[in-house]
Amino acid sequence: MSAVFSLLGDYTDTFWFPEPASSFADDNDWMYMGIMWVCVLFFVPIVWCLFHFAIKYKKPKGAKAESQVAHNTVVELAWSILPSFFLVWMFIQGAWVYLDYRTPPEGANELGVQAFKWGWTIDYGNGVFHPELHLLKDEPVKLTMRSSDVIHSLFVPAFRAKKDVVPGRYNYIWFKPTVASEKVSDEELAEKTKLFEDGKKSGTMESWDFDEWQITPDGYKFYDLYCTEYCGKDHSEMQTVVVVHETREELDAWIKKYSARPSGESPASYGEKLYSRRGCKGCHSVDGSKRVGPSFKDTLKSHPMTSGDAVSGDPNYIRESILNPKAKVVAGYAPVMPSYKGQLSDDDIQSIIAYIESIADQPASK
Repeated sequence: MSAVFSLLGDYTDTFWFPEPASSFADDNDWMYMGIMWVCVLFFVPIVWCLFHFAIKYKKPKGAKAESQVAHNTVVELAWSILPSFFLVWMFIQGAWVYLDYRTPPEGANELGVQAFKWGWTIDYGNGVFHPELHLLKDEPVKLTMRSSDVIHSLFVPAFRAKKDVVPGRYNYIWFKPTVASEKVSDEELAEKTKLFEDGKKSGTMESWDFDEWQITPDGYKFYDLYCTEYCGKDHSEMQTVVVVHETREELDAWIKKYSARPSGESPASYGEKLYSRRGCKGCHSVDGSKRVGPSFKDTLKSHPMTSGDAVSGDPNYIRESILNPKAKVVAGYAPVMPSYKGQLSDDDIQSIIAYIESIADQPASK
């Protein structure tokens, strides 16, 4: 998604943390606050002594320094041993929380997550892929994560969950959401949908305004999901949303909604939605501007390739570029696009082709 979601979108009055919304968020917060107050307990007296003794024992300029070789064994043992009890407590408590964090329960629901520059794709199974992470309240979920390019890091502040996503290997993270996302009224959703559609027609709005409206296009309030490992120039836009559903029926209905092109919707219209949902928007513009990849507006024109050949953007070329993007790379661009083989159905690919053809400039007639 190209929209930059608000960093403080789901923050509440819980000090500097967002509302805790997972099973181990409270343990995490308690551990954090405990360590913080232990640090304060030592920091304040030490700093006070630092300034107090600096003032008390200040000598006039040029005065001879005095030697102090005496020591107090009891005091020295106390300030060496007593802090060790705090350190051991921190280690034991932290280990318990960490082991719980790293041990998914048996029977946890599994979802696949693919990270790429600069977006996320969630695999819900049966050919359903979407950039938003949708979960079920009180059901543990395990995310099996992989990267298509560089190191990314998945972070959900409200869940107190963070894990690096490393290319060439699978990493996993788990959590159990405990607070369901609120769904706004049909009237509010209709109002925002109309604003979005009007903005698209007038050319003033390219994508859904998550930052301003704080709801998804389906009318759910959300938790933020960020990449917290710098991964390139658009790292700050590598964000998506997490929605927690109250019931299994509600979650299944949402998944079914995105399982295929709705009956009666044109391929070009559905292709436009896939352009946003599948991360195309982050790398390919539709107005001719240069991004990570060539603009869709210029697709049908003839382009020089890195191989030296010139290729026109017919449907076969577009299809090949989706399934095997490194086969023909336009000159001036790096071969960084991941393959979508197995992630898009034939109808999905045909819909994307139809959308590109509907917005692309036609090649000049000979």
